[in-house]
Amino acid sequence: MSSINVYNAEQTAALLDFPSLVATLAESVSEYAQGGINAPERQAVTFPQGGIMLSMPATAHDIAVHKLVNVVRENRARGIATINGVVSAYDGATGCPLFMLDGPTVTARRTAAISMLGLKTLLARTPHCVVLIGTGGQASGHLDALSALYPGLRTVIIGHAEGKAEALIAGHTHLPLLLEAATTIPNEADVIITLTTSATPVYNAVARPDRLIIGVGAFRPDLAEIGADTLSGSVLYIDDPEGGRHEAGDYIQANVDWNTVRSLDDALRQGPAAGQPMVFKSVGCAAWDLAAARCALKNGAAQSE
Repeated sequence: MSSINVYNAEQTAALLDFPSLVATLAESVSEYAQGGINAPERQAVTFPQGGIMLSMPATAHDIAVHKLVNVVRENRARGIATINGVVSAYDGATGCPLFMLDGPTVTARRTAAISMLGLKTLLARTPHCVVLIGTGGQASGHLDALSALYPGLRTVIIGHAEGKAEALIAGHTHLPLLLEAATTIPNEADVIITLTTSATPVYNAVARPDRLIIGVGAFRPDLAEIGADTLSGSVLYIDDPEGGRHEAGDYIQANVDWNTVRSLDDALRQGPAAGQPMVFKSVGCAAWDLAAARCALKNGAAQSE
């Protein structure tokens, strides 16, 4: 019997450095759009005592993955993580197991990396000032991504409660970013990234061609971080057009015409809508977890005999 390497959170992060992960995602986005990656909708199964188990498989010619994560909000009161789970990787030809990665770390890093791919593709220039609205785990992951790809960047944090932004900054002073807390968005901000679970918009300014909006947090139909005023004046993009029809709460609540929503793959192949306001919505899918496993494999993840 062979055993497989199981990588903890720190080891998983080391295998998923952001330059490599963004590059691998760019390749996988195109492959997924062309049908080369099979990633069905995630299955959700509730625990009898509370919590939910999320199952997200994906297969491709070279590798397959199964992300199985459990979300238990009550764990906050227990003093333990609310999200736990693993990403199992398998050989695409034989189905034999290769290795296992920490599930929450994969999710955080591939989500931030998709935002970075959208930023790089749609902004088409180096950002000068990025605003993060939100102070949770995704905000932390995006700070790691920004510091890796844009060291020295002015990064403004806006939190919903007093002291939240300052606390997030205090935990990330080691990063090569110019971090500051604020209660309002600087006029010169050229990228806004929303990272909350708000049911009402946290950003609804008039669309601007010099400002890219990236929506990450609203992953259910009942959530909406970006308002209709912004969306109606913007060219709309999304990472997963099929999944977005069920999960992109911002777009769903604004009743956008899905025939006009463009995929990230379109932007990668044809270029962005230059000179126009743009919004990029990320909902995530198992294909991005598969891309993360590919990245880990390239960076040294292996099966041990």
